[in-house]
Amino acid sequence: MLRINRENLKQSHEAPWLILDLVMLGVLLVNLLWLVFDALYGTNVFFHLLGDYFPSVIEIYDPVHNNFLFVDLVFIGIFFSEFCFRWIVSIVRKEHLRWYFFPFLHWYDIVGLIPLGATRLFRFLRIFSILYRLHKFQIIDLHQTAIFRFFAFYSDVFIEELSDRIVVKVLSDAQKDIAAGSPLLDDITQRVLAPRRPVLTEWIASILNHFGHAIRSDIHGGVIREHVQKSVSKAVRSNDQVSTLSYMPVIGKTIENTLESAVTDIVTASLINLLDDLDAHRIDHMISVGLHDYTPDEEVLDREVLNVVNECLELVKEHVSKQRWKEKLTQPAE
Repeated sequence: MLRINRENLKQSHEAPWLILDLVMLGVLLVNLLWLVFDALYGTNVFFHLLGDYFPSVIEIYDPVHNNFLFVDLVFIGIFFSEFCFRWIVSIVRKEHLRWYFFPFLHWYDIVGLIPLGATRLFRFLRIFSILYRLHKFQIIDLHQTAIFRFFAFYSDVFIEELSDRIVVKVLSDAQKDIAAGSPLLDDITQRVLAPRRPVLTEWIASILNHFGHAIRSDIHGGVIREHVQKSVSKAVRSNDQVSTLSYMPVIGKTIENTLESAVTDIVTASLINLLDDLDAHRIDHMISVGLHDYTPDEEVLDREVLNVVNECLELVKEHVSKQRWKEKLTQPAE
């Protein structure tokens, strides 16, 4: 059941237009009912039924039927006048970028003005345009109507079924290309990563430099320094030459601790300097040298990467193929 939101109607200042829409809606319904009645009047069965039971109707309506085109022109004149009025208002309000856009956007109104049997059906579209305008200004809410929910649901079903099949088809073709030995990784390296190589190397260098500054920081570098200290301490204590220092009386343990602390500081400082000194040029050189030779192990890794991509596409296909509209049907109504 449609309800008029009076508050939004006041704020939108569309009350005069609402009255005009209701008047035109009434004229439109009268016109459509008249067209249906006149079409039935032209059939022999309906004409004889009226003659048998309501002969006075024939006497009254027969002149109207004989002047069908003239009566239809009266309705056309009303619709055309309302169309021109709205066109002028849209120009004054500057609702469109160009003044001549209005008739193109309301083409169905123009087609409905043509006095032909097929084109008169386009006058029915005026009902939807009126409802849309009211819904646009939130004067009425079409989402609350059962008809809107019905068409919206089956529209979503159609779009979902169509889009799912298209996506599955595209992914299946991509899987076939990968299975046929498509040089996907080479294309990614040459056409995607290579043009962005300067930006990527600069980004990697800034990240590594940031890590170096973070390690130097007393607040953020404590975890790294603690880990380095534990690693150095473990390495020092497992060293046979250093472990003999603990047997020296009095100063053996002190020398071992001093050596451990010194090595920790040296390793930490070396790591910080390494990260600080890395720039985009050095990283670009490392990438060039590191990726120069291609080994069989890397080919196996590439095949595994392609298998991962293929399995991911399969999962996407499985997820896309789920018919979610069936889940909506099985859900209990609120």
